[in-house]
Amino acid sequence: MNKTPNQKWNEKIAKHRNQCQKIMELSKSIRYVGLINEYGRTLTGIIRPGLSTFLSNEPARNEFFLVSTMLTMRNKTSSAIGDMDSAVLRHDKVTVIIFQRKEGIYYISINKSVTPDAVNEIIGKIKKII
Repeated sequence: MNKTPNQKWNEKIAKHRNQCQKIMELSKSIRYVGLINEYGRTLTGIIRPGLSTFLSNEPARNEFFLVSTMLTMRNKTSSAIGDMDSAVLRHDKVTVIIFQRKEGIYYISINKSVTPDAVNEIIGKIKKII
């Protein structure tokens, strides 16, 4: 029996959610793990239980749209400078790690207290999952 497009979509989302859960389990310092599409829409996302979010719904949507737009525009230069491995955005309250893959953009926020060496270690572990 053939699967319907909806069934195929649900299986893909479940797979990505499972990957996000594996990433979340890498460190207690990880606050949020999500996969967003090229338009900034959240395909799946997990917030660590017990933590409050820094962004409400509308600012989060704007943040994801901004990141997806930046990476989409950057794709045009990748032939000259190479594909992006990862990006690290350091804010006053949180550090964000971004990975662009064919299935979408992985957006991971971690506690600001994590050292740069620990961030690099987390990046290496995430790459093995995605």
